[in-house]
Amino acid sequence: MWYLKFILIIVFAFVLYQDFKSRMVYWFLYPIIGILAFKIQIDVLPLSIALLNFVFNLLFIGFLLGVSLLYTKFKKLDFKNTIGIGDVLFFIFIATSFSIVSFWVLFVFSLIFSLTLHLILTHKKEPTTVPLAGYMSLFFGVVYAASFGFSDTFLYAY
Repeated sequence: MWYLKFILIIVFAFVLYQDFKSRMVYWFLYPIIGILAFKIQIDVLPLSIALLNFVFNLLFIGFLLGVSLLYTKFKKLDFKNTIGIGDVLFFIFIATSFSIVSFWVLFVFSLIFSLTLHLILTHKKEPTTVPLAGYMSLFFGVVYAASFGFSDTFLYAY
């Protein structure tokens, strides 16, 4: 299983690099992330539990995207300019990664990490688009890298 984590970290690095370089990521990297993360999860949990985790994580992502859509409608913004399709794809495929509570906590902290990192890196620069999938890839890559040194069962426990 360590080799799957290693490959997943490499794919996260590709997403980070491409998102920083051109703000566009090859679409096929997102399903690779989802497949590898799901395979790692089903090595620890039964398939039925992993599928249940995925469904609840997708509901959480759908809720967040729905709230974002309502906010952009309320503020009269264009939803296409507020979040990219690559970010939405990343959200969907990263939902295969962890148990429900672990995923929700890690997802929220990855968003906070992304905001903080973006504010630090663009200090005194004119506003630009945010490489959200790249920042979140960095965060989740570090989580998977840290799981090499520790027992990773806490990421899949309830």
